[in-house]
Amino acid sequence: MNNDIPALRKKLQQLQAQHAAGTLDEASYAQAKAPLERRLLESVMAEPAAAPEAARPGGKLVAVLFAGVVGLAVAGYSYTGAPGATILSSSITAPGVDATASEEEQFAAAVEQLAQRLETDPDNAEGHAMLARSYARLGLHEKALPAFKKTGMLLQTDARLIADYADTLAVLNNRSLKGEPSEWIDRALMLEPDNPKALALAGSAAFEVKDFKAAVRHWERLVAITPPGAEFLPQLQASIAEARHEGGMAAAAAPAAPAQAAASAANGQPAAVTALVQGRVTLAPALAQQAQPTDTVFIFARAAEGPRMPLAILRHQVKDLPLEFKLDDSTAMAPEMRLSLHPQVVISARISKSGQAAPTAGDLIGQSAPVANTASGVAIEINELVKN
Repeated sequence: MNNDIPALRKKLQQLQAQHAAGTLDEASYAQAKAPLERRLLESVMAEPAAAPEAARPGGKLVAVLFAGVVGLAVAGYSYTGAPGATILSSSITAPGVDATASEEEQFAAAVEQLAQRLETDPDNAEGHAMLARSYARLGLHEKALPAFKKTGMLLQTDARLIADYADTLAVLNNRSLKGEPSEWIDRALMLEPDNPKALALAGSAAFEVKDFKAAVRHWERLVAITPPGAEFLPQLQASIAEARHEGGMAAAAAPAAPAQAAASAANGQPAAVTALVQGRVTLAPALAQQAQPTDTVFIFARAAEGPRMPLAILRHQVKDLPLEFKLDDSTAMAPEMRLSLHPQVVISARISKSGQAAPTAGDLIGQSAPVANTASGVAIEINELVKN
């Protein structure tokens, strides 16, 4: 065995112990762990193969695997209504992998090479953790499950790995987080209360059993620890809004007016006009047969120029159409993203076949031209089929 492997494993175990004890915060833990994981994987892949004809993979193969899985923090929630995520990929071509193949094909080939390598090193917990995540990344959860089970004590001490394992169990549990998957999620949160994936899954598990207050609590905690520019935030905010609606809770409160606005009023300057967009949503007769009465209807406002995250959102059903709507700061999805901050907005209405906030093929949509954030009489006809 490569002499570096035991030393690297020991360093990882020490890091995990410090993290579990609370002496190393999440950011520092992730920063210190990533290069050790990569060096360990490089050492594993550089071990001599049992079969002499097997190719000896090098650093580029490791890069393909590492880029494909090490950055996954929040992934795999689309089946429960929680936020989705961006999967990292790599344009690096590994030795023994067809350079003309797609990135996904290159990654799959690299994963199989890792699996072959681990056959000669069955006790390599970190290698099996990488293999399990790689299989899950490819949607091969039946193969991921035994790999997870070969990770030894990592599956008892590493909250990120436990959350990934719960995710795979849920997929194999008829895409449900009830039962054993939820037990593993709870274990992950006991080890690491602010683990992003565990929080996302915990919210989904609560939503599944209609504990909407718990779903909001977990997801709002996830919002609080997530960088503002994260790609999954819009869907996460929509999930929170849906949970609040289903649980009969008020929409998230908009923040108080800025101090400078109050000062302007005190100086006799006119106060800012309250943002309120009103209008009517209808469904085009030609598309009426493609919608079911219980399909979800999302009505939302986005800035005409600026971030794509919805500024305000309402949720209804097709049976409510045609309907009158009002969007204002009370329907904001996040305090820092609200209607009153954007003078020009676009209003959209979408019938979601899946009930998810993220658009999917087969949804029906309609939208307005840019309007003022004080506009009334805005007419939205749902008249277009989402194709992809």
